[in-house]
Amino acid sequence: MATKIFVNLPVKDLDKSVAFFTRLGFKFNAQFTDETATCMIVGEDIYVMLLTHAKFKTFTPKAICDATRKHRGSCVSVL
Repeated sequence: MATKIFVNLPVKDLDKSVAFFTRLGFKFNAQFTDETATCMIVGEDIYVMLLTHAKFKTFTPKAICDATRKHRGSCVSVL
């Protein structure tokens, strides 16, 4: 059985994010999509979960970084 990879990313506007990635050619899995999240298919076993900030905060107590500012590190952490 292949390993499946799911990456959770917070987005400010889920609808705009879906529209953007759709224009880039990505598809979405409706089974894992609701008003708080969507499952973007990146590869056969690789998915990116685009989550509203409220939904993302249910996964970690850490603050969501400001992606508009320069950072020395990464906004991604491993739990």
